[in-house]
Parts: sequence; structure tokens; C-alpha cells
Amino acid sequence: MKTIDDYLNDPDLANEPSALREVHAIRLMIHDEIKDMTTAERTAYFNKGTQAAFSRMDMTPKYTRLRREDP
Repeated sequence: MKTIDDYLNDPDLANEPSALREVHAIRLMIHDEIKDMTTAERTAYFNKGTQAAFSRMDMTPKYTRLRREDP
């Protein structure tokens, strides 16, 4: 499993400004984590992360669950 440093040192990101390189590295990392997931698994993955973020910030989300059915 790649670390964030592996993504940050990707040669394709070398010419990006530092802040953009971090954003692109995180995007690539998330893509690699979810690329083989079904739609339901991706939804659960993002719901779990969203719930964790709200909990860390001691916030209650307006919408507690996003739902999307597999076609």
C-alpha cells in the first residue's frame, strides 16, 4: 500500500505547486483505495469518512445518510 509520501513524490506531480501537489496526491490516494469498490461500497466508504469528520468537529449533519442503489 502506498503512503502519502509515495504519491507526493510521483514524477507526474513534480511540477505542481506544493498545495496542488498535496491535493492531487490525496485524490490519487483515494482513487486507488476505491477503484475496485462497488457503488454501494464507495457510498459506505464516503459516508463513514463524512460521519467521522462531523464527529471530530462535534457537528450534526443535516442529512445523515446518502443513498445510491447499484444499477
